[in-house]
Amino acid sequence: MSGEHDSVVPAGGRTGRRWAGDATVDRTTDGRGEVRALPVCDLERLDAGNGQHVPRLLEVLETFPDTALIVEVKERAAAAPVADLLRRCSAVGRVLVGSFEMAALGPFPAAEFARAAARTQVAVFWGLSRVGLAARARGYAAFAVPVRHGSLAVVDRRFISAARRRGKPLHVWTVNDSSVAKRLRSLGVSGIITDYPGRIRRALSS
Repeated sequence: MSGEHDSVVPAGGRTGRRWAGDATVDRTTDGRGEVRALPVCDLERLDAGNGQHVPRLLEVLETFPDTALIVEVKERAAAAPVADLLRRCSAVGRVLVGSFEMAALGPFPAAEFARAAARTQVAVFWGLSRVGLAARARGYAAFAVPVRHGSLAVVDRRFISAARRRGKPLHVWTVNDSSVAKRLRSLGVSGIITDYPGRIRRALSS
């Protein structure tokens, strides 16, 4: 969220990596400063690589009106404005909302929004999958998780199998290696989140 309380989508970066929750624009653009302190007009002038700018969420929703999206809420203050924007744009039915923090998902009631499991919910589900169990998985519709967390492999056959038994699609980020993408598809993940969709699409279709 910008200094003007407008939701922005810093989904790319000059390094070719996701913004991944950076509090500043220093690493991923040609600018400097905290995202929350910068006016939207300043954010939109920044170069995020190859001439790309940092779009507003509204711009993304309007540019891709028929595209299913995953929106990750990076901070609690952005949650209510994002929920209101999705309603105004009639985009609730095509967006999966996620956040590391359970509190940030509060403005997105599960009866209305499709929510991805928060970090604590993922941890519980993953732990039970180690012993062949599938948690009840209430309050969320899908998973959006990293391939690994440090040295720990998050996405494996047991986790995928447990998610399938509960009918929960599993989306994996951030996959920029073609061989990893092929392995994940063979395991049966539902979606692959990448910085290089063209490259990964070609690899999966070859």
